[in-house]
Amino acid sequence: MPTSIQTQPSKPAPGLRVHLRRKTAVVARWLHIYLSMGSFAIVLFFAVTGLTLNHADWFSNQEKTIHSTGQMPQEWVRPSGKTEPAKLEIVERLRSANKLHGTVSDFRIDDDQLSVSFKAPGYSADVAIDRSTGHYDLIEVRNGFVAVINDLHKGRDAGKTWIWLIDLSAILLTLVSLTGLLLLFFVYKRRTSGLILAAVGTLLCYLVYLRFVP
Repeated sequence: MPTSIQTQPSKPAPGLRVHLRRKTAVVARWLHIYLSMGSFAIVLFFAVTGLTLNHADWFSNQEKTIHSTGQMPQEWVRPSGKTEPAKLEIVERLRSANKLHGTVSDFRIDDDQLSVSFKAPGYSADVAIDRSTGHYDLIEVRNGFVAVINDLHKGRDAGKTWIWLIDLSAILLTLVSLTGLLLLFFVYKRRTSGLILAAVGTLLCYLVYLRFVP
C-alpha cells in the first residue's frame, strides 16, 4: 500500500507593502547613519558656537585695536583729469602695506576724503584718506577667535560661499532629524515611548516660549 508524502505548505511571498516597508527602513537607516557622520563637524560647530553666542559676555575682553598711518600716491587719491580715484590700486596698497584682510564693504568718495572699510568675521578695518595730502589713518579691530566663530555661525561678513554652506548644513540637519524620526516607526517596541518623548520635548519648548520669552 503506497504511503502518502505530506508536504509542508509553502509560505506566501511577501507582498509589495511589506517589501516597501523593509526597503524604506534600510534606506532610512543608511541615510541617517551616513548623514549623521557626514554632518558631525557641522553639528559640533553650531552647537559650540550656539553656546558662545548665548554667553558672549564670557569672552568680551578679547578685542584688540590697532592704529596705523600711511601714505597714498597723490595721483591715486585725486587723479588729474579723472573723476574717480584709483580704487583697485588703493585697496591693494592697503592690503599689502598693512596686512589687511576681508572684503571691501564700503568705499566712499567725498571731496576732501576717501573712506574705505574692510569686513570679515570678527574683524574690521576702517581707513580715512586725506585727498589733499594722500595721508591716511587706519583703525583695525581684531575681536579674537570666539568672535570669529560667532560671526561664522551667523554668516556675518563671511561671503556667499559660507552662506551656501550654512544653507547646506541646515538641509543636512533637517534630513538627519527626519530620517531619525522615520526610523522610530520601524522600532516597534520603542515607537510609542519615543513619539511620546518627542511630543513632550516639543511641548516643553513651546511652554518655555510662552512663559519666559517676553
